[in-house]
Amino acid sequence: MKHMTGAELTIKLLERQNINIIAGIPGGSNLPLYDALSRSTSIRHILTRHEQGAGFIAQGIARTTGEPSVCMATSGPGATNIFTAIADAKLDSIPVICITGQVSRHLIGTDAFQEVDTYGMSMAITKHNFMARSARDLLSIIPRAFRIALSGRPGPVLIDIPKDVQTQVIDIDSLPEPGAPEALPAINRRSMEKAARMINASRRPILYIGGGIIHSNASGSVKELAEKANIPVAMSLNGLCAMPKGHPLSLGMLGMHGAPYTNLAFEECDLIIAAGTRFDDRATGRLAEFCPGAGIIHIDIDPSELNKLKQTHAAVRGDARECLEAMIPFVEKDERAPWHNRIALLKRQHPMTIKDDPDNPYGIIRMIGDIAGDDAIITTDVGKHQMWVAQAYPFKRPRQFLTSGGLGTMGFGLPAAIGAALACPDRKVVCFSGDGSILMNIQEFAVAVEEGTDIKVVLFNNNSLGLVRQQQDLFFGRRYFASEFKTPVDFPAIARGFGLRTFDLAGCNDPLATITEALSYRGPCLIHVPTGLDEDVYPMVPPGAANREMICSKASNY
Repeated sequence: MKHMTGAELTIKLLERQNINIIAGIPGGSNLPLYDALSRSTSIRHILTRHEQGAGFIAQGIARTTGEPSVCMATSGPGATNIFTAIADAKLDSIPVICITGQVSRHLIGTDAFQEVDTYGMSMAITKHNFMARSARDLLSIIPRAFRIALSGRPGPVLIDIPKDVQTQVIDIDSLPEPGAPEALPAINRRSMEKAARMINASRRPILYIGGGIIHSNASGSVKELAEKANIPVAMSLNGLCAMPKGHPLSLGMLGMHGAPYTNLAFEECDLIIAAGTRFDDRATGRLAEFCPGAGIIHIDIDPSELNKLKQTHAAVRGDARECLEAMIPFVEKDERAPWHNRIALLKRQHPMTIKDDPDNPYGIIRMIGDIAGDDAIITTDVGKHQMWVAQAYPFKRPRQFLTSGGLGTMGFGLPAAIGAALACPDRKVVCFSGDGSILMNIQEFAVAVEEGTDIKVVLFNNNSLGLVRQQQDLFFGRRYFASEFKTPVDFPAIARGFGLRTFDLAGCNDPLATITEALSYRGPCLIHVPTGLDEDVYPMVPPGAANREMICSKASNY
């Protein structure tokens, strides 16, 4: 029998879950947890400069490895600061365990110092949440939290632990088994056979895949099905890198900033095989006009997504990899030459125009993709640069691309890159950001330097909120308001102040040589890329429009 405090028990149970990195910030209500963590011999703590950074570092670890990760915050402002990163994890189905300190139980509800209703406020942004009422509760709560985060559709779980629960001493005879994911739901073979018959009967099918393919490690199954039946593959933003960019069957990204030929191919398809993806508005455009004449097969681990937005002809609940593997034997080989000839014609008539010169953001992204290699991990913030990267970067492998899809959180990229570098210290990590986004969490430069992470931050600086300004240009009569910064920021000077090495392409005569030197440098650095205010991202489907109504330049539309 052992005597342990609630805080010591928490850390012991996290060690048993094989957690070896925790990002967070201490405060009055979680100091007992930090005191216990200081004595751990297997968990490394990362002291962030903002709690949101801790949540995104945890996401970077989880997205890169596919394993759960942990972040911590104190009560009150600590908890509310971390909520954005937890909401982001909820929408992108990322298994993050967030542990918050809370004021002592007798103070709850009294408006005590740094008290907020963390449990109540977090209900809508987590897959599940807990408040520990006693130290003994932690014996069941912590394993359950990991089980829930990993089972079915992954997601974040929050555990709120009052300070007096952390200090409460209890006797423990034995520790529970670590939390593990539940068994996957059984596959309905009849549904899979029906889906296969629909594929065999179709003449113009498209595979539409999303982040669930990454989560279920189903990229190989997608490739096998696509190649066997010669089915073109389109991806949501979170599905990018599930299919190599250069694969002949890859159509790339669909939707608001997808290739023109990809969106137009969906207009003509007779069957959509949607796997591990939602019918998200950024992908579908005006939902009622998204492939109205096509049959729909929808495969998803989350039953609430089936028939939620689009009525399907075959709804299959199950793990994407298991479902695809069960379906493949029933799918017939088919050359589908007329369909591929039609797509080839669409590509010629409605190409994706990407400039490759080094004075253009696309050219810089392509150059970095060539130099960084297939093993590099890429993160982005949110804005024009995010879409440029999605359109142009040569992704080759699953879990190579980390971006905020569902919530679209500016400030995601830098801390997510730090998390990826901590999880995979031998891989190069490149973060693409914009001047608006980097300012959201620029303080985490200190963490990048302190931890010696090998990350490269490529900063496209147009002194504006670029994508906001582009929408004002297109849809608000060029009334630019609150989208251009009045005071230019010297980002290289700030980065040097944090201890980063900097490389500036302003006035650079040889961008290739400079970028090559920057990427070969071991350690965190900033690559500053001055960018024209009118360097926009096209195509663009106007908000609320159908995908076929995309605007392909300032001077033309379809």
